[in-house]
Amino acid sequence: MPSNLNYVIDQVGKDKGIDRKVIIEALEQAVLTASRKKYGHQGEIEVHFNEEVGEVELFQFKQVVEEVTNPSEEISLKEAKELDNEAQIGDSLGVKLNTDFGRIGAQTAKQVIIQKVRDAERENVYNEFKDRKGDLVSGSVQRMEKGSLYIGIGRAEAVLLSKEQIPGESYRQGERLRAYILDVQKSSKGPQMFLSRTHPGFVVKLFEMEVPEISEGVIKIISAAREPGERAKISVYSSNRDVDPVGACVGMKGSRVQNVVQELRGERIDIIPWSQDQAKYVCNALAPAKISRVYIDEENRHMEVVVADDQLSLAIGKKGQNVRLASKLTGWKIDIKSESRMEKISSEILEKFKDLPHIGDVASRILYNEGFRSIKEVAEVDPEELAKALGFEKEKAGEIVAAAVQLSQREGEAGVGQVAAPTTVDAAVDPVAQMEGVGEKTAQLLEENGFKTVQDILKTNAETLSSLPGIGIKKAEKLIESAKHYAEGKKA
Repeated sequence: MPSNLNYVIDQVGKDKGIDRKVIIEALEQAVLTASRKKYGHQGEIEVHFNEEVGEVELFQFKQVVEEVTNPSEEISLKEAKELDNEAQIGDSLGVKLNTDFGRIGAQTAKQVIIQKVRDAERENVYNEFKDRKGDLVSGSVQRMEKGSLYIGIGRAEAVLLSKEQIPGESYRQGERLRAYILDVQKSSKGPQMFLSRTHPGFVVKLFEMEVPEISEGVIKIISAAREPGERAKISVYSSNRDVDPVGACVGMKGSRVQNVVQELRGERIDIIPWSQDQAKYVCNALAPAKISRVYIDEENRHMEVVVADDQLSLAIGKKGQNVRLASKLTGWKIDIKSESRMEKISSEILEKFKDLPHIGDVASRILYNEGFRSIKEVAEVDPEELAKALGFEKEKAGEIVAAAVQLSQREGEAGVGQVAAPTTVDAAVDPVAQMEGVGEKTAQLLEENGFKTVQDILKTNAETLSSLPGIGIKKAEKLIESAKHYAEGKKA
C-alpha cells in the first residue's frame, strides 16, 4: 500500500462520490481480512487507520505474563516493557504487526476494497433516486435487450421495459430520451430503476416543464388519462380567474402543447377545463361532442349521457376511445345513448310503469323524471318518499310499492332500461366466440377491438358496438342480448 493513504482516500471519494468514512472502513476491513489469511484466527487482532501518517495499522492484542506459554496470545513482561514502560502483569497490550501480506494477501485486500466501494456506490445511487419517483429524467440509450432499453442516467442505469414504451416508437443506441421514473428498487445487483413513457404522469410532467404557470402553482393539472401513442386527455384548473388554464397549456399558436406532442411522437392531446360541477366536467371531457342532457347516479358514480344522433359516433370516438378516456379522466362510469335510442328506452320504461296501480301517463313521467328506471327501483323506495314525489296519499304509494315488489319478483330481474349490466364470474373469462350467433369473423372483429370476453360485451352498450365496422345497431343489440342469455345460463 502507498505510504500515505490520505491522498488516495480523498481522490477515490471525490471520483466516486463516496464518504471518506466509508472508504476508511473498507480499507480497515480489507486489511483485517488479509491478516486472517496470513496470521490465522489466533489471538485478538484489530485494525485502525492512522489519520496523521495516513497508514492502516494492524495490532494483535496479547496478555502480559511472567512466563510465556502461548506466544500467539501472550507476551513476557520484559518485551511488554520495551513497548510500554507502564505495562503490568495481566495487562492487554497491542503489538503492531507487519501489513506486508504478499501477493495473495494484497489481492484479497484489493477484492474487499473493490466490493465495499461498489456497495457504497450502489447505496449512493439508490439514495439519490429513491425519493424521485414520479420525476422526469433524461438519458441516453446504452443497449437494447429483448425489447427493453437500458438508459444511462449519470452514474446510474435505468431500464425502460417494452410494455412501458410508446407503441410504434423506435430507438437507436446513443439516442437521448426523456422518461418518467416509475419505481426504484433495491436488489442484489444494486438499485434497479424502472422508467415509463406510457404512464399518464409522463404527460403531466411534460406540461409542468413547458407551462410556467403550472410550476408557479397558478394552474393545476387535476387528472390525466392516456392511450399511449394515440390520444390523451388532461383536465386543468386555474386558481386565478384572469388566467385561462386551457389557453396557458396550449400556448401561443399552440407552441407549448406542440412541444409535448412532439416528445410523445404525435400523440393527440385534449386539454379539458375542470369543473366542480361533475356533470359539466364529464360533458367537457367528452368534447368535441355536444351533450344534450345527463342523468346522474351519484351513489354508483354513473352518468347516462344523451347526445343527438349525429353526435353519437363523435362522443364514443374511434373504437370507443373518446368515452373510455373521458371515463378514466373523470372517474365516472359513462353510458352514452342517442336521442332516438333514449326515446325508445324511455317509452318502454314509461309503459312498464303503467303496469303499476294508480300510475297513468303523468305519474309514469314523474317517476321517470325523478330518476326511476325500473320496476325494481320503485320496489326498493320508501312509500313515504314515493308519496311526496307523486303527490299521492301514503296509502296509495304503499300499494304502488307492494305491486312493484310482486312484479319485480315475478320478472326475476330489473326492468327494461336498467343502467347496471348483469355480471357473472364465468362471463369475465369466457370468450365471445362461445356466445350464440357469434361466428368466427364476428368474434375476431370483436377481439381486435378489445371485446374479448362475454363480460366485455355486458359492460358496453349497443351504440358503442354499432360504431365498429360491419356491426349495425340491430346486430349490436342482438350481441348484447346474446351475452345476457349466456350469462344467465351460466348462473343457472
